[in-house]
Amino acid sequence: MQILFADSERSTIGIEWELALVDASTGDLVQIAEQVLRELGTPDGREHPQITHELLMNTVELVSRVHRTVPAAIADLQELMGLTREITDPLGVELMCAGTHPFAQWYDQKVTPNERYDRLLDRTQWWGRQMMIWGIHVHVGIDERDKALPIVNGLLTYYPHLQALSASSPFWAGARTGYASNRALMFQQLPTAGLPWQFGTWANYEEYVQDLVTTGVVEDHSEVRWDIRPSPRWGTVEMRACDGLSTADEVGAVAALIHCLTDRMSGDLDRGVEPVTLQPWFVRENKWRAARYGLDAEIIVAPDGSERLVGDCLLELVDELAGTAERLGCSAELASVADILTAGASYQRQLAVADANGGSLQAVVSSLTHELRTGLDRTRARTAAPDSSSGSAPGDADPATSQGRIAHP
Repeated sequence: MQILFADSERSTIGIEWELALVDASTGDLVQIAEQVLRELGTPDGREHPQITHELLMNTVELVSRVHRTVPAAIADLQELMGLTREITDPLGVELMCAGTHPFAQWYDQKVTPNERYDRLLDRTQWWGRQMMIWGIHVHVGIDERDKALPIVNGLLTYYPHLQALSASSPFWAGARTGYASNRALMFQQLPTAGLPWQFGTWANYEEYVQDLVTTGVVEDHSEVRWDIRPSPRWGTVEMRACDGLSTADEVGAVAALIHCLTDRMSGDLDRGVEPVTLQPWFVRENKWRAARYGLDAEIIVAPDGSERLVGDCLLELVDELAGTAERLGCSAELASVADILTAGASYQRQLAVADANGGSLQAVVSSLTHELRTGLDRTRARTAAPDSSSGSAPGDADPATSQGRIAHP
């Protein structure tokens, strides 16, 4: 099987941001994506080219255009979010993003009518129906096909850094899981999801896809849903490991880190320098540690098995990549990685809000919708839910009281 890799300008970037639709009063998921997308669609009945459907009818996905810089891609996404809010606000619906919804039940969710989704769920059954999860996907342009797999392999070394930084799914169906990212372990249950195989050549990848097609596992390479994968249609490497993030600043920070790492590896390959790779068993252990412990994870950082705290590694990466970020126009976004470490990753903020509000998961939803609408208040993000006394928008009431629009159990 020959899989063509599209021409792509080196280190261009595109971002996909999955958003949940929640009732502004109850915080529960609502199944109105079809209505929202219909309102946003073109006069001839087609979907908006950048605001699209997903597996479940509680979700819309914002898709940026191809850009040269992270700030431009983020601005694009924010414009799309504004268009979406023009439809959802009058309906009493808030937008929310996290790796999972804190208390909604998977069996209450409706699936988007789609032949491809029907085929997936018919095969995966209970596990497929459990995919009540949200993420961000970052595409980075690769100018030569034969760089794609070495960069995928190299990015696996930084998998735990990105997983820990983006971790935002400590709750699942009303339960406190003990994991920073429950989404990471849920998603890998699908047959072709999870960590990629570490192939040496493009021909190895083509042989793999051919085997899956021959045995009926997939119909084409797009159904290989690895956490990090080549995306031949677009000529990119696609990072899919990150949980959904509730603020544009956080999406920008994570995207900048991915952008800089990928560009640095691309430049190294031009000079004949292969990215550092870890043994597959180390990569798998790192994924679990980052999902379990988040920013408190001790990760394996070298083939000799040496270990370090992931937060310390992230701070060093910000310094190491500063020159690359300046050249790529994302210095402020990369620097904001340190702001996340100070304010707390989303999973830490969610747990803090729940603890401060007697365990209320409606309070967590209210905090998440507030963050998405107003941005992250770094001065109090880890200790409190938003205050409704300062002119809040729909759904932004104080979840610490029963007067908020999102009621407590």
